[in-house]
Amino acid sequence: MGEDRQDQIGSGEGFSFAEVQEAKRYLYDAMTIGEKLLISGAEVSRVEDTISRICRAYGAERVDVFSITSSIVVTIHGAAFGTVTQTRRVLGMQYDMHRLEMLNQLSREICAHVLKTPELERRLKEIEGEKEYPFPVLVFAYGLISAAFSVLFGGSLLDAVASALIGFSLKPAQRELKRMQINTLLSSFVCSVAGGLLAVLLVRLGLGQSVDKINIGNIMLLIPGVAMTNGIRDMFNGDMVSGLIRFFEALLIAVSLALGFVFITSRM
Repeated sequence: MGEDRQDQIGSGEGFSFAEVQEAKRYLYDAMTIGEKLLISGAEVSRVEDTISRICRAYGAERVDVFSITSSIVVTIHGAAFGTVTQTRRVLGMQYDMHRLEMLNQLSREICAHVLKTPELERRLKEIEGEKEYPFPVLVFAYGLISAAFSVLFGGSLLDAVASALIGFSLKPAQRELKRMQINTLLSSFVCSVAGGLLAVLLVRLGLGQSVDKINIGNIMLLIPGVAMTNGIRDMFNGDMVSGLIRFFEALLIAVSLALGFVFITSRM
């Protein structure tokens, strides 16, 4: 009899079906929040801590979370439902500080008030449906940032204008490359080659004085500063695996950008 009872527990039997399903449901929602945090630009330590706190708020007695930049694995245990494990594959990054803050606020409310599952899922849909900045605004921002950095690093007014024009073209190019599901490294290389080519052409046409100063404004749009910063923060927090992965990914993108600009400027 003792062995039969042990077999039942080990196979998930002997627990309330409703409790097990509820545990699976809130674990799924907790992992969804973690996934969206990771995509929006959160460091791995924040993702792991958020998932752990949410699961404990819903009654899990033990929570084991392992996350890297592309995957999340969570195992929870409780006397009422046994042990439940779920894995989530995380694809792509879309840094959004506003969405990150909304997800942080939602996780705080969950821990403070233990929101019911329907309410939690409703709030997640609201966050997912939050409107982003209109695309023309993003294009204008790219041009303004390019011009500002060009002037900041010693460029002339003509260099700033040329850098802004190239910045206006880089955002649509990035969107099109993303739609085509081009590898991040290749996408960065293509954008840097295009930016360098346009910089050379604009200088030869008289709209700009220094290719280097124009390129500096454009390259600042493409450098993965958030990813590199998060990688360093993860390493300082003790998450060496995820930190090194993110840091070297950002480093490879930076090298790809540099090679792209060098490739075009050295030939023209």
